[in-house]
Amino acid sequence: MCPYTYYTAMRESKDPRLLRLRMVRYAENHGIKPAARYFCSTVKTVRKWLYRYDGTLNSLTEHSRAPHHRPNKLVKKHEKRIVKLKKRLPRWSARRLKAEFELSYSVKAIRRVCKEYGLTHRYRRKKHQTKRCLREIKKAWRLFQQITIDTKDLCDIPEYWPAMKFRRLPQYQYTARDVTTGLLFLGYSQELSISYATIFAERIIQHLQHCNIDMSQTTWQSDNGSEFIGSWQAKDDSAFTKAIERIPGQKHRTIPPGQHRFQADVETVHSLMEGEFYEIESFCDLRDFIAKANAYQLYFNLARKNSGKEDKTPWQLILEKNSNADPNLPLLEVVYLDKLLENYLHKQTSGGYDVWALP
Repeated sequence: MCPYTYYTAMRESKDPRLLRLRMVRYAENHGIKPAARYFCSTVKTVRKWLYRYDGTLNSLTEHSRAPHHRPNKLVKKHEKRIVKLKKRLPRWSARRLKAEFELSYSVKAIRRVCKEYGLTHRYRRKKHQTKRCLREIKKAWRLFQQITIDTKDLCDIPEYWPAMKFRRLPQYQYTARDVTTGLLFLGYSQELSISYATIFAERIIQHLQHCNIDMSQTTWQSDNGSEFIGSWQAKDDSAFTKAIERIPGQKHRTIPPGQHRFQADVETVHSLMEGEFYEIESFCDLRDFIAKANAYQLYFNLARKNSGKEDKTPWQLILEKNSNADPNLPLLEVVYLDKLLENYLHKQTSGGYDVWALP
């Protein structure tokens, strides 16, 4: 007598055909009813597989139960729209396509169409790591309690690389993000430099202060890159750290070496922008690139709902924490740091003959 019901055994079996083969052989030798009792099944089930069995294992495979006619199936016009969107945004999921483009079709229907047209991609599964869920903790933080800053090398994006080389587009992205709301600030340059990181941070600080944000208890978190800490042999604080801590109470903190998960907030943005910006946009020149980057930043701050933050935009979360927040807070324009530094150097009044003063 089987200690489990037939349904439970089928569900747990790696190959249900082998269990059905045993049941059929038992029925041939002992009869249908004894087989039903022995395998904790029904007479109807045993009879079905006994009549289907033709001596091959494939005859014991479950038949598809999909309906032959689907009256609510999407028409070709709607399927073409889904295919067009999926080809344009290959890394977007069915749920994301439905939410962003307000599609009236179900997520299951969108997923089915993508599968039928061969547009689903299986990405390499990452090694599982147990992570601490800090969403609830970060949610309770005050506005701009912590700003995470990082840089991204854009040379490893195949879709962006040709335009970067032939049209001299930026090679590096500077990213700063408020942890609790996800508000995003972007900057670009042709190289990694502590000067660029410093003026990028100073520009954000001036903007936040202009919007009446209290920076006296803000922590800036970065990795241990030379653009933030300077030389690893340096004994004094870097120019970036000094610029941050010039405001009393504001401090600069670095993550433990090798613990890049501490930078998850900005690393998430870098991953999103690859699929939502660099892989799908085309750029004519530097001015066109900065304009489109600025449009993406506005979209991210004002319109894009974050599934990791209760499906709300950064601006909605800001208003929940401060209903009187300055409307200009999410509107800081994307900056090309090379040009910004050049303008900054030209404005310096102190310096030798034909020599620019240091920033």
